[in-house]
Amino acid sequence: MRAIGAVLAAVLGASLAGCSATGGKRAEEARRTAEAQGRAAVDTPRWTFAMVTHSGDGDTFWDIVQKGARQAAAKDNIHFLYAHSDEAQQQSQLVQTYIDQKVDGLIVTLAKPEAMKDVVAKATRAGIPVITVNSGSAESRAYGALTHIGQDETVAGEAVGDELDRRGRKKALCVLHEQGNVGHEQRCSGAAKTFGGDLRNLYVDGTNMPDVRAAIEAKLQTDPSIDAVVTLGAPFADAAVQAKRTAGSEAEIDTFDLNAKVAAGLKAGDLGFAVDQQPYLQGYEAVDLLWLYRYNADVLGGGRPVLTGPQIITGKDAAELQEYTQRGTR
Repeated sequence: MRAIGAVLAAVLGASLAGCSATGGKRAEEARRTAEAQGRAAVDTPRWTFAMVTHSGDGDTFWDIVQKGARQAAAKDNIHFLYAHSDEAQQQSQLVQTYIDQKVDGLIVTLAKPEAMKDVVAKATRAGIPVITVNSGSAESRAYGALTHIGQDETVAGEAVGDELDRRGRKKALCVLHEQGNVGHEQRCSGAAKTFGGDLRNLYVDGTNMPDVRAAIEAKLQTDPSIDAVVTLGAPFADAAVQAKRTAGSEAEIDTFDLNAKVAAGLKAGDLGFAVDQQPYLQGYEAVDLLWLYRYNADVLGGGRPVLTGPQIITGKDAAELQEYTQRGTR
């Protein structure tokens, strides 16, 4: 009888183990299916997170940020809200609106930090956790944010200066399309710091693309010694390529940020290199880290920024990344 009992116990144990293994496998498959279909993979409360950026209209960079944020929100059962303005005062007012709505978390950019300082402080006093993304790594912690997600703009600029030297460039133009954006200033000053040649800033109105092209073209025509043009956003790279052709210049066009058109330009040789700061990752991680904080009081970074760049992308990398740029995640 004892022998029979032992056999039965062994069979029952194996059966239960098999059920457990199958159940675990099915649960994992269900989770993956839910994520793929945009359904929540967690059973936490349906919190509301809002993101307010300094983006102007039609900036494809922020489309990629939003895609990452929305996919993380779907996974984490988050109701995601998005608003933007390239006017600092308006951006601050949008943040205040979400504070008044008592959202459960805020994601903001600090392109013009002083304009955002007071409203971020209001959010933290109201008990709303804040994460900064993209711009404002130096101010983020002092303003009370949990962490900052993005690239160090000065370090990114320094990487550009080094890359220009490796390519043998001697005179470069750094095209700033949003005056007052501290991140843009840091990029150009970082490049000037490490570049062995001469780098000059060119300020343009990024909301008027024909004027951007005309300003770059005029510079290239009046100074044929310019052998590199660095734009600070993917949409402006194409404007620089067109300006170069019209001016009959031999300057190399390089850019910050990556999208499908930039990847195609790199592959075709119209662009020399791009600096990728992985905007999809910025949006995705911002939402995911807010969820982790609400769920488990987790904070990533230990008081330091969580870096998503810079990564120098050249023509040889473009083919590998083209699949991701075409679907709008790089």
